[in-house]
Amino acid sequence: MKKKLFITRKFPPHIVEPLKEFYDIKQWEEEEIVIPREKLLAAVADCEALWVTLADQVDEELLVHAPHLKLVTNLAVGFNNIDIKALRKRGIMATNTPGVLTNTTADFVMGLLLATARRIPESDRYLREGKWKSWYPMQLVGKDVSGSTIGIIGMGRIGQAVARRAKGFDMKILYNNRRRRHEAEEMYGFQYVSLEDLLKQSDFVVIMTPFNDDTVGLIGAEELALMKDDAVLINASRGGIIDENALYETLKSGKLWAAGLDVFEQEPIALDHPLLTLPNVVALPHIGSASLQTRTAMLMLNVKALTAYGQGQTPSNRID
Repeated sequence: MKKKLFITRKFPPHIVEPLKEFYDIKQWEEEEIVIPREKLLAAVADCEALWVTLADQVDEELLVHAPHLKLVTNLAVGFNNIDIKALRKRGIMATNTPGVLTNTTADFVMGLLLATARRIPESDRYLREGKWKSWYPMQLVGKDVSGSTIGIIGMGRIGQAVARRAKGFDMKILYNNRRRRHEAEEMYGFQYVSLEDLLKQSDFVVIMTPFNDDTVGLIGAEELALMKDDAVLINASRGGIIDENALYETLKSGKLWAAGLDVFEQEPIALDHPLLTLPNVVALPHIGSASLQTRTAMLMLNVKALTAYGQGQTPSNRID
């Protein structure tokens, strides 16, 4: 008898089709709309495997409704949507998609940094709204990236990839991490500093740390006050690491050059959120890994894990 798999989003048919050899598959038939919670809770009642996205919370409530669940496959490298402790308690495995999105996300972070520093989205709006009447010396002037100092909070795979790219812009690289990266320091000249010193010295502060109990609200009013008055704050990790209210008040007061944000505490962000009223905030809809090649590779990692489980093997990319 085939195992029962529920997929919380409509994925491309050619991605899902090979899994039919091992699974009786049911799928939420919407690509853009998140499955309503009550429908998800009903759908997991008899499934043994569950394929989710970041928008789906796999928590105690869901697990109570899923007595047969043995595997959760997450279409993301981060997994703060999954209560890993609750899964372990029940002997349920979980997998994610590490590695394949490192370079794509690092490319994106540099793009977001450049767009924010040089006011590229604001300039695009300026042109489209018919405001470009002439050229003048201080028109839409931005902030130089080359030769500046970047401070990276979180020096995992993606953080290191961002740092290597920053070297290409002749930037001085500071970083703060739970443990030092001695090999990277020796190879590339990255400099380890305390979080306080990183905030004080950096022209660009880039958040790449995972979201967990230690990083909730890591950047609040006190931390923002330490930053240079013309610094740029970039977050392409997870929402909730920055205190958004504190960031709004800081930017509104005229401190900081700008902020570039791909992630928010609540996603999608409400259109009446105060941050969206500020011209020096570049806000994007969580697209850090959104290249065709990378999203396909992420899907295929999930398929690989599900195939292994369907064949009675232990999946790779398990979240330990």
